[in-house]
Amino acid sequence: MTYNVDRRKFIKGAGAVGATMMAPAALRAQDASKTLVIASPATPQGLDLEYDISLGSIDSAGALYDRLVAYKKIPDPNVPGVMREDIALHPEEPGGMALDGMLAEKWEMAPDGRTIVFHLREGVKSHWGNMLSPEDVKYSWVRKLKGKGSGAFFTTTMGIESEDQIKVEGPHAVSFSLSKPNPLILKIHTNLQTGILDSKKLGEMVTADDPLASNFLKNDSAGFGPYKVQQIVRGQQAVFARHTDYWGKAPFMDTVVMREVPSSSSRLSLLQGGAVDIAQFLSPREAIALKGAANVAVDAVDSSYSLWVLLNAKMKPFDSIPVRQAMNYLVPREEIIQAVFYGMATKQTAVMPQSYPMVDHSFFVYDENVEKAKALLAEAGYADGFKMALTYDAGSPVQEAMALIYQTSLRRAGIEAELEKLPAGVFYDAVAKRQKAALFYLDAPWTPDPGYATTLYFNSQSFVNYSNYENPTVDELIAEGRVEVNDDERIKIFHDVQQTVMNDAPWGLVVYPKYIMTRKSNLAGFTYYTSNNLRFQDFYRS
Repeated sequence: MTYNVDRRKFIKGAGAVGATMMAPAALRAQDASKTLVIASPATPQGLDLEYDISLGSIDSAGALYDRLVAYKKIPDPNVPGVMREDIALHPEEPGGMALDGMLAEKWEMAPDGRTIVFHLREGVKSHWGNMLSPEDVKYSWVRKLKGKGSGAFFTTTMGIESEDQIKVEGPHAVSFSLSKPNPLILKIHTNLQTGILDSKKLGEMVTADDPLASNFLKNDSAGFGPYKVQQIVRGQQAVFARHTDYWGKAPFMDTVVMREVPSSSSRLSLLQGGAVDIAQFLSPREAIALKGAANVAVDAVDSSYSLWVLLNAKMKPFDSIPVRQAMNYLVPREEIIQAVFYGMATKQTAVMPQSYPMVDHSFFVYDENVEKAKALLAEAGYADGFKMALTYDAGSPVQEAMALIYQTSLRRAGIEAELEKLPAGVFYDAVAKRQKAALFYLDAPWTPDPGYATTLYFNSQSFVNYSNYENPTVDELIAEGRVEVNDDERIKIFHDVQQTVMNDAPWGLVVYPKYIMTRKSNLAGFTYYTSNNLRFQDFYRS
């Protein structure tokens, strides 16, 4: 079924869904070519990434908030017309990275990795007309220290324990000083969650009950990015307007309309009918169906995503390393890649994203092998197999099909897996509480660094160590790597981390899914980011 929805009527409808929305006449007056319309599964549930990293929120943050630095962009080597971040090691560059200044125009880093000074651009205005200051940078990080959200991970990873470690160094400079060397002292500032806030505006919005202005930031923006919030009605749409005083290159699109369209088939039809420019998060099957369609383009690029089976190391039978290894030998990866992803994925062969610096694929030994799996099960005392529950996300377009294929494969070794389908909200709650023995999980570490990625998933104290994995040797190695700034030494350390984790098998490795962009063919500028989000400012009409 195809919706024959006129684009202008669709945009007009965006202004008629509530009394608080933008007047339809204003939208009609806009040049439709300067309006980017996105069909998304959901509108942003919040706009403060300290407390919300839902899909719509992530896409919004990349346009509302600028960071101090960003990776340089290079052409994607496999997909013509697509750009991507250059996350490779560059020993010839300061900090070993190819970076562009954003809110910082230059920086100086001490060779020992303990101190960095950022020199800020002058004349940068926020969405509220306030000038960028070093106090804004300090406030943004102090807020992470004081908040009870994801900022605690960043301050811990950075090595910031006190606001005194962040100093205003005159009218246009700010410094970070650490007690120990840290290889992330510069790199962490590329992360999507390190956007700089307008401290003056937020100071006006605090209350006794809300000292961090969280209620304001849930619904509005206080940043220095190229777009600002125009209006948001959850469950219907969010509208973003170009920040006319933006310091950088003016975006092509004056307005961005993110419409909530929960059904992927409806998003597909809207794109086919020309009513939207981008249809987000279509299934691989739907994306394949669009290839060759008139006026539609499909880009499938290598991503930072991994999709694996979390094996809870503190629940039987997955407290046994041989059992977890056997589960890996029974993953039919090639069948899943072809039958579920239609070729738009590759085999997962490491415990980090496939293209991250220092990733090592040489330790992978788990090609499908039923006899090897049976031998490991017998070694662990499960020669006749066992019964288990295999949990998956009902909101995922691929996990049910994967679960069915894996269920069939496990039977070959005597393992009877009962499939448990959970609604998305319940599923992620179960993940966070580590309640299930085995479940499919999709994720990506947003900072392309082995220390950051392995700390997230394999440090025993990490809040996202959802496999309940604990190995003192791995903890010690990660801690050693956290204070080593020499890349040659870090390669050796994280070589050992990856080798040990691969052997311990807290994950059932499955696939590296590609990031799929389905768009109008006249929409250009798509750039892939390791945070797997859109940046509205990249797009233009070709």
